[in-house]
Amino acid sequence: MNYELFGNDVLFFQRLLKSDGFYVGKLDGLWGPLTESASNAFRSEYEALREELGEFDRRTEKHISTLSTRAQKEARHFMRRALSQGVNVKIISGTRTYEDQNKLYRQGRYGSPGRKITNARGGKSNHNFGIAWDIGIFNSDGSYSHNDLDYNSLALYAKGLLEWGGDWRSFSDPPHYQLQTIQQNISWVRSRFESGEIYIA
Repeated sequence: MNYELFGNDVLFFQRLLKSDGFYVGKLDGLWGPLTESASNAFRSEYEALREELGEFDRRTEKHISTLSTRAQKEARHFMRRALSQGVNVKIISGTRTYEDQNKLYRQGRYGSPGRKITNARGGKSNHNFGIAWDIGIFNSDGSYSHNDLDYNSLALYAKGLLEWGGDWRSFSDPPHYQLQTIQQNISWVRSRFESGEIYIA
């Protein structure tokens, strides 16, 4: 199942597994026994955290499963805090490959339909490194809330020690939460991720 998390981008998955301490092989983009073993261990840790900290809706679980195990743990704590406020919240985005990020970046640009939803190209978003997720707050009729006040109110109770996108001045992003990295420089984080080294604070 884990092989399907990121399509055919085995190298991306190896980088995530290595930086998370599961993969010990060469970053070669080939699915072999070491990658299989690391993938199975990653999956087992996901299942253990789900058992320990609680299971959530299917959509949320799908996106939690793409995060680094440290982020999975914090995302589950976040969900428990958020749901305790009686808010219908789900995690609607987790880790993205560089290719996935570039697809989002093209939206609303270069003649592509839709509105611009990100200023980050592939490799320039913390979603690319297994440490960030976006939430959706849903109204009683099932519609998605676009009201920043809903997200701001929830953050007062739910963000804990997480970095919250609503606190950003240059590009406020209230649905966004992430772990802290050792350095804030995204190029440094990308370099560490691509070499399979630790970058989470």
